[in-house]
Amino acid sequence: MNGLEFLYNTMPGRAILKPLSSRVLSKLCGAFLDCGLSKCLIPGFIRKAKIDPQDYIMDHLECFNDCFSRHIKEGLRPVEQDPSKMIAPSDGLLSVWPIDGETVLPLKQSTYTVHSLLRDSRLAKRYEGGLCLVYRLCVDHYHRYGYVESGKKSANRFISGVLHTVRPVALAARPVFIENCREYTCIKTEQFGVLTQMEIGAMLVGKIKNHETGKGKVVRGNEKGTFLYGGSTIVVLVEPGKVIVDQDILDASARGEETPVKYGQAVGTVAK
Repeated sequence: MNGLEFLYNTMPGRAILKPLSSRVLSKLCGAFLDCGLSKCLIPGFIRKAKIDPQDYIMDHLECFNDCFSRHIKEGLRPVEQDPSKMIAPSDGLLSVWPIDGETVLPLKQSTYTVHSLLRDSRLAKRYEGGLCLVYRLCVDHYHRYGYVESGKKSANRFISGVLHTVRPVALAARPVFIENCREYTCIKTEQFGVLTQMEIGAMLVGKIKNHETGKGKVVRGNEKGTFLYGGSTIVVLVEPGKVIVDQDILDASARGEETPVKYGQAVGTVAK
């Protein structure tokens, strides 16, 4: 039994999990990873995560989180320019789920609803019959993310919560997306209707750092923000009849498999 299985699947583990997933501990861990003392963690992290430093701007790293939220070098994440294509807002492992009634993610006997995700029944109703695209980021992924499409964005809404890991063993044990802190904005687009893009933090230090929190115009592929240390998730909700996701991604999702994608990669086409 590994550490996550112990925490989520045993009584002693669940007793330990409660203080582990508190906001206070999250802030303390975050403060450490933001300070100079955490620089000692960088070499081991790069080695274990098999990160190629040649791909990133690694100058002037003052703390661990500077390394974790590192910028990739220009040209290594080209953004699809065809306006009829929907892009991936981040690196990650993509799953696509149909929104059938209130069901979003029928994963490991857990049920997540659009309403509980958004805490907005009117907005949730907009996505009935649509699609939920879930991008799961692991610690070795590039943790900066962009806007999924150009358009007019709403002000961000932040929902605080208890932080839990987004790894599959946790999904089997409790409704992770209901418990995690998350932040989302709605983007009114010309091609894909009104999209909702949500960032979800993970256990301990899954901090969400968005650059713009108010209303305004945004451009697809432009950097929206970054996650600090911790596995993290981005969810994109799409209205019915607005996008045709690539068939290979749909087929993999139907088999319960995630598809590796990169920031700016085309994942679907506007529905005509």
